[in-house]
Amino acid sequence: MSTLIALASLAVLILVLEIFNLRKTIVPLTLVGLLVALGLNICDFNSVDSFYNNMIVVNKSTVLFNSLFIVLTFFIVALGQSFYKEHYDKISDYTSLKIFLLIGAYCMVSFGNLVMFFLGLEILSITLYILAGSDRTNIKSNEAGMKYFLMGSFASGFILFGIALIYGATASFDMDQIVLASTQLAMPKWFTVGFTLMLVGLLFKIAAFPFHFWAPDVYQGSPLLTTTTMSTLAKVAAVAAFYKLSVVFFPAMPTNFVNLIAFLIVATLITGNVMALKQNNIKRLMAYSGISHAGFMLLAILLGKTAEPYLFYYMAAYAIAGIAAFSVILYVCQDKKEELVIHFRGFAKHKPVLAVTLSLALLSMAGIPILAGFFGKLFLFTEALKQGFYITVVIAVITSIISIYYYLKVIIVMFTYKNADASAVYPKNVVYSAVAVAAIIINLIIGFCPSIIIDLF
Repeated sequence: MSTLIALASLAVLILVLEIFNLRKTIVPLTLVGLLVALGLNICDFNSVDSFYNNMIVVNKSTVLFNSLFIVLTFFIVALGQSFYKEHYDKISDYTSLKIFLLIGAYCMVSFGNLVMFFLGLEILSITLYILAGSDRTNIKSNEAGMKYFLMGSFASGFILFGIALIYGATASFDMDQIVLASTQLAMPKWFTVGFTLMLVGLLFKIAAFPFHFWAPDVYQGSPLLTTTTMSTLAKVAAVAAFYKLSVVFFPAMPTNFVNLIAFLIVATLITGNVMALKQNNIKRLMAYSGISHAGFMLLAILLGKTAEPYLFYYMAAYAIAGIAAFSVILYVCQDKKEELVIHFRGFAKHKPVLAVTLSLALLSMAGIPILAGFFGKLFLFTEALKQGFYITVVIAVITSIISIYYYLKVIIVMFTYKNADASAVYPKNVVYSAVAVAAIIINLIIGFCPSIIIDLF
């Protein structure tokens, strides 16, 4: 609970610093504040407690997920120092919004009550609506913000109506009471309908089939740092919340509910990977890549409680690799009107370290051995085979192989083509480079020693 209070205080402090015209101190102070919040969060690692009538729950699982969220926010805020240099007079707004987004993510995994879950979801969603449309002079950003707001609000309506039906079936918003009622009593049909409605909204939030259609357009139109946030922090927060809900509700669902989830996983994997093959815009490519990774993470949700450490490992590997990849993309596309794959031509010749960093990040996402992404998929596939989901695993492996093609497309462009403009100069940016290298080092460490994370559970 002290972590949440620290984050809320930090968000308010950022806005106060703006009043006193101390903009230059905002990003460094925010990074220090996030490290303090991370320390406070880790201090609760062995604690099991609840606050405000079980609204907030603290245990080992929530501490680990929230630690990941804080680390991701640390990198995103650091990237903002350079990304918002042309709009530095609004740096307090952008930075505080990132912290509020983190607060929403915290509530989404630390809830013990469906009211707190919905509150966290809306804090995160509203922040993303604002960030998606934050480039007011860009018509694509305006379109992305409006599109995301309209469809996101519609999805939130499904979730809220589902929560209402669940309350009608169990007479409680408290998760402990819902578990007790669903295991000891015969639930009415609207209990299943309620969770199905919540499922629809959550599938939208993580951009899974068939509610994935918004992601490519919103990712492409949003400012690149906002796309980074959506693809990493927002996605893993939504998946973590979905997983926590699934552990409670899946046992009470009809037996054929498992087949529905398996079908959604297969459809999400096929859609994301096949559609990514023909993308020439790096944002859209990463959007479809994110859809496919949502399918892999849904596999953990299908597997239940035993897959929690593997889900966390996969989320960490994917999100950290995403931070590394987007940091290099920010470096390359910082002065470009569009973020096209062709802009990476000859990049390895000019910046070999960053080119290798991007290559490793993409290969990790593809699941190439020794990188963290490989072990993330290996753990999930092994657990799925133990539980008998053979067809799902086979399709997942095939789609994973397909993904190598579009990741290699970017790598080949960097290493085999000469730049169209031989005199092209990439502006020096220490922040983007430092974040990219730091993130890929973390990815390599957890890839070489996956037990560092797995043993935490």
